[in-house]
Amino acid sequence: MNALSRRAFLAGAAGTASTAAAALAAGGLGSLLAACDSATVNANVRSQSLVPRPYQPVTWPINAGNKPIADGLRAEKNATLAVYSWAGRIAAECLDKFSRRYGCQVKLTTFNSMHEAITTITTRPTRFDVFLGAPIAMLGTLIQRSLIQPLNHSYIPNIRQAWPQFANPFYDQHWQYTVPYTIYTTGVGWRRDQVKVDPSWLYNGWKLLWRPKYNGHVAMLDDYREGIGLGLLYLDLPELSTADPLLLDAAARSLTSLATLVHPKLSNNAATDLAVGTTWLQQAWSGQVAAAHKNLPPGTPGDVLGYWFPASGAGPAGSDTIAIPRSARNPVLAHLLLNFMLDTPNALANTRGTGFMQPLNGMTATRLVREGAVPPSLISTVVLENTYSRGLKELALPAAADALWQQAWQSVVSHMQLSPIG
Repeated sequence: MNALSRRAFLAGAAGTASTAAAALAAGGLGSLLAACDSATVNANVRSQSLVPRPYQPVTWPINAGNKPIADGLRAEKNATLAVYSWAGRIAAECLDKFSRRYGCQVKLTTFNSMHEAITTITTRPTRFDVFLGAPIAMLGTLIQRSLIQPLNHSYIPNIRQAWPQFANPFYDQHWQYTVPYTIYTTGVGWRRDQVKVDPSWLYNGWKLLWRPKYNGHVAMLDDYREGIGLGLLYLDLPELSTADPLLLDAAARSLTSLATLVHPKLSNNAATDLAVGTTWLQQAWSGQVAAAHKNLPPGTPGDVLGYWFPASGAGPAGSDTIAIPRSARNPVLAHLLLNFMLDTPNALANTRGTGFMQPLNGMTATRLVREGAVPPSLISTVVLENTYSRGLKELALPAAADALWQQAWQSVVSHMQLSPIG
């Protein structure tokens, strides 16, 4: 922890154990605390042998009933490749080019939240050939339930273009089930014509979102990990995979204060919100703010948008993956799409269309600006290899800890619904 030690925080926030229990009950987490106190949650964390961490990499098993496809198969003919993706994460130019190259149709279905995506993949997995945007925190669930299939590497030689750390990532050793897709930081996007303060001028730039003068013009991501993470960062608590109920309750309280002060809306659409000016300040993924530049109304100066991520690296730096559902009807074409998206020229085209970049050796900041993928005024949205390495990671959580995060988030959402803009 920086700025506030864990011992000092817990002493100030809780005092005695009975005081802590009362505080949690008041904040909405008391029911979980009664059955699962901090020591119990931490014990559950230690008992989980397949919770990937950089210091505890995981090689996922390949089960007898879920093997990779064979070598040397031909791409399916007259096929329609069904792709399931985050909205705004894959460029139409890339899908059109792939369709022409392999003589197939591509059907794109999009989702707007990870809750929506995981619900769909777990209940209707036969609908899709490619799951584009699977977060590393969810891989354990997808793999252990055999919802995605192991990859045959012979179809994906372009993995050599990826940053070395993604050829043997801690969350999927030997990339057995996934290839890397988009990388991003989570920071603050803002309209310079309405907000005259650069978050980098502040000791804690996250706190700019809490200023009452921006009431009605603030948004935060509609995502329980990102949302509660924002509350932790506001408190200078960079523990984005904590299992401590006291910290989660404190984060939820900071977000309810945000709701009272500025009545933020929940939105995963900063690319439009910031561009048209419905929001002035927004917790956002870096690629969304880069994409907002392309959505500015005619005549709006390109430098009206700003994006801040802490220079110290004390902010979320994340990555999504591409996986193939176990029940894919066109698994060869699916492998070929994974390989296609790992080719630098295609990745550059994808960044031009979506704002999001990929962890490939050829995706330098200079090249991204030179080829028009990122405007010079938003070079702060570029995720460099050292930026990604230093950033905070939202890692997989054991079930008990994940339940605490979700309950904390629901308490915040309920408060927001009860506090509409007056």
